[in-house]
Amino acid sequence: MRGGTADIAQEIFSAGADIITLGDHTFDQKGVEELLAGHPRVVRPANFGQGTMGRGHTVFTTSEGQRVAVINLQGRVFMRGNALDCPFLTSKVLMEQYVLGENCDAILIDMHAEATSEKAAMAHYWDGKASLVVGTHTHIPTADTRIQPKGTAFQSDAGMCGDYNSSLGMSFASVMPGYFSIGRHKFSPADGAATLCGVLVQTGGNGLATRVQRIMVGEPIFA
Repeated sequence: MRGGTADIAQEIFSAGADIITLGDHTFDQKGVEELLAGHPRVVRPANFGQGTMGRGHTVFTTSEGQRVAVINLQGRVFMRGNALDCPFLTSKVLMEQYVLGENCDAILIDMHAEATSEKAAMAHYWDGKASLVVGTHTHIPTADTRIQPKGTAFQSDAGMCGDYNSSLGMSFASVMPGYFSIGRHKFSPADGAATLCGVLVQTGGNGLATRVQRIMVGEPIFA
């Protein structure tokens, strides 16, 4: 989502979500301080500069008692943000903190990035050490879903949950003027039929992936 507030987060949790990960729009909304300070299940990119409020990773326990680590990272290729630490060096530290089969039953990485090459490189770096590396940010589900050689599942982008008859979730009526003239243009969300997109991963006893599948439910991707 484009930033967030405590109220928005509560709606998402009430719908059944366990963790919310953010990205380059983390600080776009007023009230984000309350969100990051008051919601331990809201995670912003771990490689935000030192001193940034909030947390970049967390662990939650499922109803079956399984410990799932969720790590949020942000890429640097074609992405805004002058205070971003290297996501690969940040990952190197986190790999020592979270270890499958020792203190985690599953590890999920949200790689919030623009370049698919950077996402693929991050997935390779975590191969054999995480259950799933999934990209976010570009709003369109990719068709490269797979399990890598050492057992970590990967998809370049999970896609968005919203109206795909749009420009990345924004109405065409609000977006099109910006292609014809330079200036400030206000975007408005599309309000057509929504599609839920994501990735489903199944893990074995070692926490590595045994099955991964793209999820696309609803119009207009599937009629």
